[in-house]
Amino acid sequence: MPPAVMTNPNVSRKGGDKYGPLIGAIDQGTSSTRFLIFSSRTSELIAYHQVEVAQIYPKEGWVEEDPMHILQTVTICMTEVWGKLIAMQIDPHDVVAIGMTNQRESTIIWDKNTGKPYYNAILWCDNRTVDTVEALLEKVPERDPNYLRPKCGLPLSTYFSAVKLAWLFTHHPELGAKAEQGSLIFGTVDSWLLWNLIGGVHVTDVSNASRTMLMDIETLEWDPFLLNFFKIPKNILPKILSSSEIYGTLREKTPFAGVPISGCLGDQSAALVGHMCFNIGETKCTYGTGGFLLCNTGSERVMSTHGLLTTVAFKLGPSSPACYAIEGSVAVAGSAVRWLRDNLGIVQSIDEVQRLALSVKSTHDVYFVPAFSGLYAPYWESSARGVICGLTQFTTKEHLVRATLESVCYQVKEIIDCVYADTRVELKQLLVDGGMAHNDALMQLQANILGVNVIRPQMLETTALGAAVAAGLAKGVEVWSLDEMQKLAAAVSDTFEPQIVKQEREMKFSRWKQAVERSRHWEDPNVTARRKQVMGDQWYRVSALPMGVFLMSAFGIVILASYRSLPTS
Repeated sequence: MPPAVMTNPNVSRKGGDKYGPLIGAIDQGTSSTRFLIFSSRTSELIAYHQVEVAQIYPKEGWVEEDPMHILQTVTICMTEVWGKLIAMQIDPHDVVAIGMTNQRESTIIWDKNTGKPYYNAILWCDNRTVDTVEALLEKVPERDPNYLRPKCGLPLSTYFSAVKLAWLFTHHPELGAKAEQGSLIFGTVDSWLLWNLIGGVHVTDVSNASRTMLMDIETLEWDPFLLNFFKIPKNILPKILSSSEIYGTLREKTPFAGVPISGCLGDQSAALVGHMCFNIGETKCTYGTGGFLLCNTGSERVMSTHGLLTTVAFKLGPSSPACYAIEGSVAVAGSAVRWLRDNLGIVQSIDEVQRLALSVKSTHDVYFVPAFSGLYAPYWESSARGVICGLTQFTTKEHLVRATLESVCYQVKEIIDCVYADTRVELKQLLVDGGMAHNDALMQLQANILGVNVIRPQMLETTALGAAVAAGLAKGVEVWSLDEMQKLAAAVSDTFEPQIVKQEREMKFSRWKQAVERSRHWEDPNVTARRKQVMGDQWYRVSALPMGVFLMSAFGIVILASYRSLPTS
């Protein structure tokens, strides 16, 4: 337990009168790590530091990160923020608790004796486990991917931790042997960081555990049937705790040593808390590398029949009830914009995207489905691949940029339509956050395509704020109450209202759905064989050019055609 003075909200030090006790938040995401400090009095962001996280791509579809690098980015951010507080004449000892939020599903295994990782972190978006999923489907009746849903709320997919663990133990039998011997332990990113920052404490929270496919979402415990199905020994798993309690204090020789870590939430659950979505039907969408939409379903575990996930949103205290959510995930959101910049060179910077998208009034009937590694909700189809439909000689890079933004919005609409079909709760407004939510063009397009207001808070650090809220609510910290936080959340925000009529909205969405159908089953072996029979091997090889090569060739042909059509003097 931390010293009593650290948890006393009446303590006043330098800066204490203005901000009250301070709450820290570790936000470890897919592409960056941040450490942020919030005022418990106003929920104002006081200081932060951010460091990019390097990703590793050993093979096509494989995405990894170095666990030691992840840990290093956290300590760097905390050290930098300590210095920033001193520069602001704020005593760093005013920080009374720290919350944590993290990328979910990403899988780390390490030696419990030495603390050294056995393998790089396999990220949530990694697609190497396609064959593992196929092998697991052979074990279930009628190859039903929803066979395990009643237990864990999730379909069999490359997305979740249990499948990644099964791949590791199959392809690296020596790791499976270490797991059986008890020297290897597993955790999602939160467990890895807690182990290292606190010192040998092997725990996780319910929101992260619910994304492994190994936890029973009713009992909130590791399930023997699921463990046996995936051949995962229970002894490698962390202890499951609530999202708001003191897990331990920061170890010596770390910044903020002695401060308790008292909140832990998966990133999307943290964003739901940060938006103060504590009522049934309240919905938020985070626009980052991917897109993630969660709708609060309260104590009810809604089992989707439309491809959505049932997940534990949060459990704000050991004696508090679990709150559930229904979730849809978009695999490619911000990463599609980076693809335009890094792979095609169509834009020079992310900031240029908004200007180009707004420079045209429409996409000129161009539709982009960025299924680079398959489609997530509601399709859960790893064989889908990206397509761009509707290209003509009049298509410009501006049209393609706008189509890229619209592709994110259409995917979100598909998920919201599924939420309504499963819950019959009609969306009244959509709360948004994440890096892409800064883009006014994207937010306006989203309002147009949904037909409801899109609400963007002034302070977009809702994910980190959610972790801070969980930390500040914990018994032994208690610097605020839920009622106080909901009042603070009523701050002025930006509202984007729909600007197109229903008929246009429905027509555009219908065209998008046509494009999606063209992207589906592209890598399906049976469909590929039929294509070869119909088109012939030589033509098939030409038609299967990578999208980047195709696009560059297509634009070259358009430019040449335009040049040749010019009148001669």
